[in-house]
Amino acid sequence: MKATSMKDKKAKVRVFGLEGDHPCVWMKAGVINFKLCDNAYDCLTCAFDKAMAEKVEAGDPHFRAWRSAYQEKTYNQKECRHALTGRVPMRLCGNAYECAECEFDQMLESRSMTEVLGRPPLLEVSGFRLADGYYYHPRHTWARVEHGGLVRFGVDDFTMHLLGYVTHVRLPKLGVPVEGNKPAWTFRREEKIAPLVAPMDGVVVAVNHKASDNPQLIKDDPYGEGWLVVVEPRHLKRDLTELYADQAARTWLTAEVHRLEALVAPDAELPLAATGGEVVEDIYGSVPHLTWDQLVAEFLAP
Repeated sequence: MKATSMKDKKAKVRVFGLEGDHPCVWMKAGVINFKLCDNAYDCLTCAFDKAMAEKVEAGDPHFRAWRSAYQEKTYNQKECRHALTGRVPMRLCGNAYECAECEFDQMLESRSMTEVLGRPPLLEVSGFRLADGYYYHPRHTWARVEHGGLVRFGVDDFTMHLLGYVTHVRLPKLGVPVEGNKPAWTFRREEKIAPLVAPMDGVVVAVNHKASDNPQLIKDDPYGEGWLVVVEPRHLKRDLTELYADQAARTWLTAEVHRLEALVAPDAELPLAATGGEVVEDIYGSVPHLTWDQLVAEFLAP
């Protein structure tokens, strides 16, 4: 059975760590009556923000800039943009909403690139861990949308059980564009190499050197400290529709485990979820009739 991807239903962008509806800053400022953010609070690439700014610049009497609306408030009402969007609990703006020149804004963006802010709840699906709130590519890489529109990439728990362990990780360099469905990095186990795909288009803005220096980190914590790269996405909402999330992700992973069980069947002693035991840590090394190239082609390679 084929799992249902996000494109089969209309869904808002799920920003990790933000629950419920997210009012647009133009609505927060009282310029418009109702508008929810659907771009992870990345105003710089938001088509609606651009259209509104053009109306204001053209002198439309019905609208004014949301920053102007907030500048007219008293100081104790001038909430920082990041407080308005729920990124920080409470902070007042003392920089006239010139975010591009704000040291706090730059510090927050820099920190979000290199740190794992928040831990995902982990679900167990047929014996494998799955992080709630993440998006999953059919070839077992994941994408986590961060507050502000950046996207963190990694590989799932299924991948690390499949390969067993990794001796070398080759990640893309900063500034390099990656394309969804195409190889973006490689894992190596001794002389065996596995190319892994990017879950969506983007430009690399951060790389996890701790994970490349210590690949065991990816095995131990694939959804946290074992993240691989952070990208600035090119087509966030479009690309997310091609990925699995929530129940669709759980259904997809269950189907993947069934496919794996069918390949493993001749070695029935290998404990998988259907047998009631814990999943073996090194599937490649434990199933003699399954080759590295076969497993990579079946589940990971583009």
